[in-house]
Amino acid sequence: MDFISHSEQDTIDIARNIAPDFKAGDVVALFGDLGAGKSVFCRSLIRMLLSDPDLNVPSPTFSLVQTYEAPEFEIWHFDLYRLENPEDLYELGWEEALSGNLTLIEWPERIAPLLPEETIRISIRETGEDGRVITIDT
Repeated sequence: MDFISHSEQDTIDIARNIAPDFKAGDVVALFGDLGAGKSVFCRSLIRMLLSDPDLNVPSPTFSLVQTYEAPEFEIWHFDLYRLENPEDLYELGWEEALSGNLTLIEWPERIAPLLPEETIRISIRETGEDGRVITIDT
């Protein structure tokens, strides 16, 4: 399924609209170049799932992972841009993240062999003139 985003607000709205479709146990891998909007998408998704539009949702670029308590499950948000060794993922709680929680992963290509087969793949591609195509493959 493809969505067209012409602005950061469009990306936020798309994430808000699809947030209710995600459930405990889902693993969501977000692909896209630096600055494509992966963090904007995740931030909006997390805020919507927690029913808190003003929630501070920092990018886990330096901590590599942030967790949030949703009513029915935890949300684990990974940003693996700085991950040096895929095996280091286990020290960050990878197995716990995959045990009935919603797992969001930015830069999943760094751990490609560790992604579950049923991973939901979201690709954000720039189309020029500030446009983006957001493709969701389930």
